[in-house]
Amino acid sequence: MTQLGLGLDLSTKRTRKREFLDEMRRVVSWSRLIAVIEPRYPNGKTGRPPFPVATMLQIHFMQQCFGLSDPAVDEALYDVPLYREFAGLDEGMTRLPDESTILRFRHLLETHGLAA
Repeated sequence: MTQLGLGLDLSTKRTRKREFLDEMRRVVSWSRLIAVIEPRYPNGKTGRPPFPVATMLQIHFMQQCFGLSDPAVDEALYDVPLYREFAGLDEGMTRLPDESTILRFRHLLETHGLAA
């Protein structure tokens, strides 16, 4: 016996958090910020390939806006589909940024005076 769905499409409800992230996506000049950060961002010649600057920047913005620590935003990326969607992390990804990757990006911004 299979259970029938309730007919709910949970991905379309316009929550306050979704509205906030959609507004942030519209008002922030992402391309200008990325252009400032990109020259300082690692190019990935050794080790694991880096995540796109846009993804890391959007994670950083969520972290700051929602007051999440590095471990908390790491967990939230696994738990909250809205956060993955905002950061451009699709279902086909084989890995997500972990807390040390997030920490290194934040330190990169701080080192170059870009965190503010």
